Amino acid sequence: MVAIAILAMVVAAIYSTWTAILRASKVGLDAAAAAQRERVALRIMQDALASARLFSANWRWYYFAAENGDEATLSFVSHLPQWFPRAGKFGDYAVRRVTFSLEDGPDSQRQLVLRQAPLLMDFDQDEQEHPLVLVTNVKKLGFEFWDERRNDWFDDWQNTNTIPRLVRITLDLGSSSAYRSSWSRPPDEEVIRVVSVAATGVQQSWQMPNMPPGGMPMIPGQMPPGMVPGPGAPNPAGGQGVSK
Repeated sequence: MVAIAILAMVVAAIYSTWTAILRASKVGLDAAAAAQRERVALRIMQDALASARLFSANWRWYYFAAENGDEATLSFVSHLPQWFPRAGKFGDYAVRRVTFSLEDGPDSQRQLVLRQAPLLMDFDQDEQEHPLVLVTNVKKLGFEFWDERRNDWFDDWQNTNTIPRLVRITLDLGSSSAYRSSWSRPPDEEVIRVVSVAATGVQQSWQMPNMPPGGMPMIPGQMPPGMVPGPGAPNPAGGQGVSK
């Protein structure tokens, strides 16, 4: 009986040690997977921002919009490389609008999703209903933008027809179920990335050199509306300019 009792104690000790090892291994694997997904999501956002495009004369198609809060959203137009996620779906349409948004996922978890659409096109049904999920169990997603005029960071970008020089992204993932079920749950960590946007908005005068500010394109040899030729200058309507 004593030998059986000792054997039972040894077996129980081995079993408890083995289960602790398995639990710790699952916690470590879940943490590594979450960290990897977080890095991938941030890298995709960085790559998209690095190729941002905006043409002021067509800003209604190239607008740069952002919103913080429970439904954080970042939307802009970018010239995306061929290795960008889902690039094969769009073929040669490299210039696409990308939208990163925080939405409700299964099990009441918040998830960061990516939608894409070629320029001048709307999101198709597949993108609307089945966006690419970059990371799940998101606790916080925030955007800040560097304003050169005010020399400070701001969490709202109202100049939708311009591109910010710097974008600061904050991503915080909640603890996994393995962490929540263990007594050694570590605190959540925010990951912050500052992205330098190399591109700048193409001004209207650069797109159309003959376009006067706020006016119609100028035709060679024709004066803009409302302007009078200077002294001695030829008048496109006939005759000479005003002379004194």
